[in-house]
Amino acid sequence: MNVIQQNAQFANEPGDLGAFSKGLYIDGDWRPSATGAVIAVVDPSTGATLASVPDATLDDAAAAVEAAARAAEGWRTTAPRKRSEILRRCFELMIERSEMLATLISLENGKALRDARGEVAYAAEFFRWNAEEAVRISGEFGISPAGTNRIVVDYQPIGICVLVTPWNFPAAMATRKIAPALAAGCTVILKPASETPLTAYALAALYEEAGVPPGVVNVITTSSPGPVTAAMLADPRVRKLSFTGSTGVGRTLLAEAAKHVISCSMELGGNAPFIVFDDADLEEALDGAMIAKMRNAGEACTAANRIYVQSGIHDAFAEGLSRRMAALKVGAGREAATECGPMITRKAVDKIDRLVKDATDRGARILCGGTVPDGAGFFYLPTVLADVPPDAEMAREEIFGPVAPLSRFETESEAIARANDTEYGLAAYIYTGDVGRGLRVASRVEAGMIGLNRGLVSDPAAPFGGVKQSGLGREGGQHHGIAEFMEAKYIAVDF
Repeated sequence: MNVIQQNAQFANEPGDLGAFSKGLYIDGDWRPSATGAVIAVVDPSTGATLASVPDATLDDAAAAVEAAARAAEGWRTTAPRKRSEILRRCFELMIERSEMLATLISLENGKALRDARGEVAYAAEFFRWNAEEAVRISGEFGISPAGTNRIVVDYQPIGICVLVTPWNFPAAMATRKIAPALAAGCTVILKPASETPLTAYALAALYEEAGVPPGVVNVITTSSPGPVTAAMLADPRVRKLSFTGSTGVGRTLLAEAAKHVISCSMELGGNAPFIVFDDADLEEALDGAMIAKMRNAGEACTAANRIYVQSGIHDAFAEGLSRRMAALKVGAGREAATECGPMITRKAVDKIDRLVKDATDRGARILCGGTVPDGAGFFYLPTVLADVPPDAEMAREEIFGPVAPLSRFETESEAIARANDTEYGLAAYIYTGDVGRGLRVASRVEAGMIGLNRGLVSDPAAPFGGVKQSGLGREGGQHHGIAEFMEAKYIAVDF
């Protein structure tokens, strides 16, 4: 049984996980790595090995670029309507197989099944949105100010794209890049995180079933991401790098891309402030905090990392948030009752524990949680900390876990200053009953995305991205996402 057949047969269950790790996906074929080496994929809920995937070498990376190059002209000249129909079919297949994909994500990532279902729906939407955008790529025509010639601007595919995605949203971070790249007429090589590669390979089979031609999408996994990515960027046929991940790795990749003057889109780290004013609706603010903090158990770049609550509402908010966090059901992601799954690795748990201990050493108080539970798997209990000082390490770096640090503030200007006191600027959240104040504060908070009385900002129809050290460029939106994969060509025409 091939992978496409397996994907279709198990529409509601992933079945034999080995079917999603048959090989690297290059030029429409499944093949082992050049050395035959493999990478183990671990279940974060138990620590047990789920499956293994090929460990790509530099030769494998070169083969993927070659496949993308061979397919480039054919895909570039494919009619926009045809590309649109293929992308629409990708969307439909993802919806049809949504339960299988959600279960697969829960198994390899550990996230609660309800969150995994939400991710699949979100990930699929990038194909539907970009199927619509593919037929709306337009140029420009005008007259030069001097009146000497006409100005024609044509938008063309940028070329072969290397896409590097993280483990926390293994479906959505891939489709957010692949869909606009394909809509623009580009071919791609996806390098998913080695912690969660099964979803990427399952989706590759789905793309093939939807009609994506061989070589248009290639998927490789590797335990040597730095050298493998550098080798692909060194190929002069590669013209785009789109990366989602930490700011530290992003800096390294930007330096590598600069050697070859490659266009880069970077969605990097976050340190999102969540500001609650005294006049906010308490229950709505608590609802928003639970979404902004606990979506994907806090393992999200948009997660509320610093929660600032005005003094008048602080104690009621702290009590309500602690009650809700303590009541969350912690367990294996695939269990239907689970509300907070495991972290991705033991190393991630150790980091969270270090940050909590640092905060308490500096005077923070634990209102709930704050411990690593006994037993198998990589779990950390949902935690609320009060009186977290601004010099705590968790105020400076991403927690990436189920820890909500609370700090009290007095004035609007103080809240803005503390929110902006970070090198990051991805997302921010503001809760207030005064819309005028909300918009005023939103205009002064340094972030690429603001949730005003809302704990969720991600939407394929809106531009996703940050300022400062949180990245370059935007993904999604009416034209922003597809524009990242196109070049403007100016033609001066003399009639």
